[in-house]
Amino acid sequence: MDLRKLKTLIDLVSESGISELEVNEGEDRVRIVNAGSGVSHAGHQVVYANPAPAPLQAASAAPASEVAPAPAAEAPAAETGFVARSPMVGTFYRAPNPEAPDFVKVGDTVAVGQTLCIIEAMKLLNEIEAEKAGVIKQILCENGQGVEFDQPLFIIA
Repeated sequence: MDLRKLKTLIDLVSESGISELEVNEGEDRVRIVNAGSGVSHAGHQVVYANPAPAPLQAASAAPASEVAPAPAAEAPAAETGFVARSPMVGTFYRAPNPEAPDFVKVGDTVAVGQTLCIIEAMKLLNEIEAEKAGVIKQILCENGQGVEFDQPLFIIA
């Protein structure tokens, strides 16, 4: 991952106010922890994991005392099951058009081959179908949200 992309990710974490961001790209893995809560010169801890030797600490204008990682918040129990992932980069839509009902809702039972959503990529609407039968436990994207390749979309149990 090049330094421009890494800098963009650090800026994104600073501006959005999120506490942590993890990005996997091939064999590269980057985890950025926002250690400053509401401080204009927030510190970041960046861990760059790949076959390279040591983790990378991002330079920051914050004093060393502010660069310590934020205490881990209790995360809600994650749903388990099959994770339906995006096969492409595009825009996620839960329904075929704004007036139509959603293809699926949490709690719906789905069969293999049933349409779960549409991903618009380069003006083409691609129907994403269920690879496993089961019950929709969680929908991980918002309608109209941009999605990346291999991003989790649904949890089916």
